[in-house]
Amino acid sequence: MEACKGTILVVEDDKHSSDFLMANLISDGYEALVADTGRKAISTTADTLFDLILLDLGLPDIDGMKVLKSIREWSEIPIIIVSSRTEEAGKVAALDAGANDYIEKPFGNNELLARVRAAIRIYRKCWCSKVEVSDSFTNGALQIDYSKHRIAKDGQIIHLTPIEHKIVVTLAQNAGKVLTHDFILRRVWGDDYLSDGQILRVNVANIRRKLEDNPAEPQYILTEVGVGYQMAEPEGVGG
Repeated sequence: MEACKGTILVVEDDKHSSDFLMANLISDGYEALVADTGRKAISTTADTLFDLILLDLGLPDIDGMKVLKSIREWSEIPIIIVSSRTEEAGKVAALDAGANDYIEKPFGNNELLARVRAAIRIYRKCWCSKVEVSDSFTNGALQIDYSKHRIAKDGQIIHLTPIEHKIVVTLAQNAGKVLTHDFILRRVWGDDYLSDGQILRVNVANIRRKLEDNPAEPQYILTEVGVGYQMAEPEGVGG
């Protein structure tokens, strides 16, 4: 069986349109989920690690531009606008707000899939360019594939939220080094983060429940009391 090319969120309230998009994406090897409101799109994106979002602007509860701006506050996931709005000013506004591409309805299936492939390819290339030494990290049963945004333990995929994923990757890319709370907060939440370690502690606790055999005695994510956290360095590395 061919490996999944990625997971895509389709944000579309028109069932005919969402069914069309879903069918084409799935037939081309992607996993796809649908959110039929803007609020559902935001909450789903916060809970699930997607490779790309196809976002319609005309949603029933909140405008798609608000969805775009909300997600861009904390995520760099590729977002392609799929809309019947043709005004140039609207396209420019969407791209300036952080959209990676803009496709006008109606469009051909081949064009859609080509743009999806391009957006995911560019995103993964940029992500990998941030990794200094390798495109993966392994420590015992824990394995992180940076390019595919996959974290597994004993061969089983660990399902993390996007924020949890960013925390784990940040620690893994600096394995063996103690990262301060402020460093992690800035790296994960950006320069506009709230200087409050509680949100970080909650996320680390959730990560440990998913990664560690015994969260009370972690073997991967270690605490430096009063300072921060570190990812345990693999045996045989660093002397």
